[in-house]
Amino acid sequence: MTTSKPLSPADADAFGRELDALRAEVLADLGQADVDHIRRMIRLVRYTEVAGRVLLHFGIGPLTFALGVSALGASKILENMEVGHNVMHGQYDWSGDPALDSKSYEWDTACPAEDWRHSHNYEHHTFTNVLGRDRDVGYAFLRVNAAQPWRVHHLVQPISAAVLALLFQWGVGMHDLRINETLAGQQPVSELRRRARPFLRKAGWQLAKDYVAYPLLAVFNAPRVLAGNLIANGLRNLWTFGIIFCGHFPEGVQLYSAEQTSTESRGQWYVRQLNGSANIEGSHTLHVLSGHLSHQIEHHLFPDLPAARYPELAPKVRAICERYGQVYNTGSFAAQLGSVARQLVVNALPSGRNALRSVA
Repeated sequence: MTTSKPLSPADADAFGRELDALRAEVLADLGQADVDHIRRMIRLVRYTEVAGRVLLHFGIGPLTFALGVSALGASKILENMEVGHNVMHGQYDWSGDPALDSKSYEWDTACPAEDWRHSHNYEHHTFTNVLGRDRDVGYAFLRVNAAQPWRVHHLVQPISAAVLALLFQWGVGMHDLRINETLAGQQPVSELRRRARPFLRKAGWQLAKDYVAYPLLAVFNAPRVLAGNLIANGLRNLWTFGIIFCGHFPEGVQLYSAEQTSTESRGQWYVRQLNGSANIEGSHTLHVLSGHLSHQIEHHLFPDLPAARYPELAPKVRAICERYGQVYNTGSFAAQLGSVARQLVVNALPSGRNALRSVA
């Protein structure tokens, strides 16, 4: 795969200034249309959830079950990706709307919002693809690049990745517990217990809501509702896993060492965000259902801009990349997912592929 041209510090700074100018353009243009979009998405989440639950609770036969699961699954995906993820990034804090406040929003998934804001907003977006600093690289147990140390358990990572996909919300929810650090003796058990308390509260609520409360409300239709909720959550898990992994781990995505990034400039930070990301090409529907994380490059470059703006930014970002000889990693969903699968298989072996990348 073609690699990006190394940039001198001066060229990296010029690259960064052009991207800063793009960001400033969007910030100056934010307004009612952006708020209207996210409010439409919130209404769509509510309507599809109500439709899904009514069809599951009161429907009979396989058709209403399939429609109910589809509507409820779509609601959970939209709430997780287009609403929750983007609101909690602070993309709408400028609106002053309490319902869109990044610090108080709590999403409908097992991961406590406060944990996610730390592990994702801070750790991942600050130290993107820096080994030892970004714990999202392989989620602490998958080897997605040959620069990561190989361990025996990586031999079965195609299977463990499939399990993670099915249970993705639980993997994300447990991510900030740092269980692997406790097992390695790097975190005391008392700290693990402290970290576990908010997760257990949130996980208990999610389990009680979907697998106890709603089935009980359905009375004789309880098994149907329980199964529908389980499948809807599974659909959300698989979709979210696919989008996240296609945006972070296909071939060509680069890793960095802490030393390489210790003195990086703003422009070099942009270069790292670009080289640590990949996009997915597709329809408007795909972009919305992905929370516009199909534009992962633009999201890593501009995480605090409303994600619905990424499609208009993408051609401009791509043109800047071409002028500076930087690879803009993009492809269809099938192509990127296939690339991720190959990376998981190849890097399950001690050799593997890819290596560390210089920041400029």
